[in-house]
Amino acid sequence: MALDVDFSHPLRGFDATVGLTVPDGATVALVGPSGAGKTTVLRVVAGLLRPARGAVSLDGESWLDTYAGIDLPPERRPVGYLFQEYALFPHLDVLANVRFGARRGADVDPLLERFQIAHLRRAHIRELSGGERQRVALARALAHDPAVLLLDEPLSALDAHTKAEVRIQLHELLRNLALPTILVTHDFEDAAALADHIGVLVNGRILQTGTASELVAAPADAFVASFTGANLLEGIAGPGANGLTEIVLDAGGTAWSTEPGHGRVGLAVYPWEVSLSRDVPDDSAVNHIRATVGSVVALGNRARVRVGPVVAEVTDASLERLALTEGDAVVASFKATAARLLPL
Repeated sequence: MALDVDFSHPLRGFDATVGLTVPDGATVALVGPSGAGKTTVLRVVAGLLRPARGAVSLDGESWLDTYAGIDLPPERRPVGYLFQEYALFPHLDVLANVRFGARRGADVDPLLERFQIAHLRRAHIRELSGGERQRVALARALAHDPAVLLLDEPLSALDAHTKAEVRIQLHELLRNLALPTILVTHDFEDAAALADHIGVLVNGRILQTGTASELVAAPADAFVASFTGANLLEGIAGPGANGLTEIVLDAGGTAWSTEPGHGRVGLAVYPWEVSLSRDVPDDSAVNHIRATVGSVVALGNRARVRVGPVVAEVTDASLERLALTEGDAVVASFKATAARLLPL
């Protein structure tokens, strides 16, 4: 059952105009900054917002068609909605919260067991951890056996430790449910971990869609590159030696790329494509930025090191070998083939 969404609606400062198809069993993530219109998409699908123009259908069955005068109320749309911050009822216990989303007389015990919250059935929401609250909210969203699942920032209310664990559990759940799912988030890593396809939404419009690897490999513009985690350096491009493009960087210095470019451009390079050394290395990299280490942030078995205008991602072994600390002078290097040139 494919979910089709196509609508336009005025928001503060811009019109949201979105066309989206979610294939049967797939999860599509919409990523973008706050205020981009992501939650508006969920509200239109759920029937909580009637757009100025639009249509929503599931497997050819129309839920909304503003031209034909069709607008099913929320209670007639088989949608499971996980709200941001979960919107649980604090005066009810876990069992009552889950039963609230179920059809009259439905047995919710299997859901409590599935989400490993059966032992919490009489606990009140204020007594639960962040991960437990999310499981209660998911159980409630699935209690009336929906055909479509909508997730609004499902991991934003969790601390970093809990988030990593719950992300894995949520990924497995979405695979097992195999429902058309729309997930909205401002975190590209969450989208990459949970979704089959990703759409980058800015000012109410989808700039680019693709898998996480496709967006990283070929970002359509500077915003997409930056949002997917690339370093973005601005400068002026022109022809250089040996068939390369020369970019005079606004931050100072010069870089080279194998991609064509002219005039103002954004140079995108991902942190894992940047290497660090104490001196200019004797290898194939032609781009070298000399600067001091601004910060070192550990991330599991690797670290992100800010050097001047760029961030490099290195292994713990490399960090230990170089003995890097804040304030050290180093060289950040990357190849011309890693320097993607994008319009600003």
